[in-house]
Amino acid sequence: MEKIATLFKVPELRQKILITLMFLVIFRVGTWIPLPIVDQESMVRWAKGLQGSAQGKLFGYVAMFAGINDMSNSTIFGLGIMPYISASIIFQLLAAVVPTLEKLMKEGESGRKKINEYTRYATVVLTFFQSIFWVNYLMSPGGANSVPDELRWSDPVNGIHLMPGIVSVFIMTAGTIFLMWIGEQIDEFGIGNGISLIIMSGICSRLPMAIYKFFRDFSPELAAGGGKYGLDKALILAFFFVAVIVGVIAITQSQRRIPTQSAKHVRGRRVFGGTRHYLPLKVNQAGVMPIIFASSLLMFPGILLGALRRVPLMSEWWWLEALHTSFNRFGYVYNVCYVLMIYFFCYFWTAITFNPKDMATNLKDYGSFIPGYRPGRRTAEYLEKVMLRITYVGSAFLALVAILPTLVTEALAVDPTIASFFGGTGLLIVVSVALDLVQKIDSHLVMRNYAGLLEKG
Repeated sequence: MEKIATLFKVPELRQKILITLMFLVIFRVGTWIPLPIVDQESMVRWAKGLQGSAQGKLFGYVAMFAGINDMSNSTIFGLGIMPYISASIIFQLLAAVVPTLEKLMKEGESGRKKINEYTRYATVVLTFFQSIFWVNYLMSPGGANSVPDELRWSDPVNGIHLMPGIVSVFIMTAGTIFLMWIGEQIDEFGIGNGISLIIMSGICSRLPMAIYKFFRDFSPELAAGGGKYGLDKALILAFFFVAVIVGVIAITQSQRRIPTQSAKHVRGRRVFGGTRHYLPLKVNQAGVMPIIFASSLLMFPGILLGALRRVPLMSEWWWLEALHTSFNRFGYVYNVCYVLMIYFFCYFWTAITFNPKDMATNLKDYGSFIPGYRPGRRTAEYLEKVMLRITYVGSAFLALVAILPTLVTEALAVDPTIASFFGGTGLLIVVSVALDLVQKIDSHLVMRNYAGLLEKG
């Protein structure tokens, strides 16, 4: 409690924390303001009908990365921050293959500002088209069908009237742009990464519902039946929860430290350089991106197989039914594909973000070298070999964390809402953002001669 109280003793830090909390409160309030055209009761019935389906899981992932509770309450922040994240990923990928963007990335702060400007423009375009798609889906009888007849694009009684849909599209577009602005204000005047904190707050908003569902079905008896969580299962879940969080923190912070040494320079009678340092390579270099790509792509086979099953000639194919069931219920085939795709995207994302040739060149330019390896090509080959090895370990960790909620759900018969906090993308995001936030708070405290949150005493 003393360390928590210390946070508010530093005026600048107190101001940053309060500004951050204010913007997050504004975001959470906005997630409960519905679109004017939506019938909320119809939306709730639609969301319940999608539970367990591939389409429902797809909307669940979109809701999680958008920073909202779920898709059953279409609000002014209905698209969340997802379009901005998509635009950022697109430009990060393009920067690795487009020479102009690659040159901007290497220009430092001015180049990053220019790319951020392009990202904002791309966010507006993506948000506008996604808003059109979502509003049209809400109005479609084959989609959510949650808009009254008199407010649809085409009403058999009143004819064609586009204004309600157009207004809703601009409301959702403005909502996402406002969230992007909130994230930038947190970056500038608050503390922590604004976009990440928005996503984290959306994920953590699901925690009260998970706690409610657990205690609603909790029984203090051992081996309680009837779908209840007994004392034994509660202890097992508590142990798994603590173990997973500790493991995620350990792997997220893990580094492979490669020793480096700077060359000695003699100027007059004084010798400069010759000091030893280390080059930190993160074990989980790809972060959470491989799980995002893998889980997003694996939603489409379930939707495609469901559509093929409705074709008259294919409806009786047993293997098609087996595949559809496996992808819809997170079966063996689904999990094997999930693990393989996580490994693939780990190496793919690491190859894009980690360039051993540039790192070897930078070491050579700064007069540093890795003992036992010549500067230049040999150093780059060594760095690439080390990164391939530690990426294999990071991929295994991500694969285990990704399928852990499914294992907990199947082995212990736990509700998926509760099991999602025992692994998966959400837990990785929450832990990573929390660690980054604590480190930034510590830097402010240490600058003013206070003990950091992670320091003893």
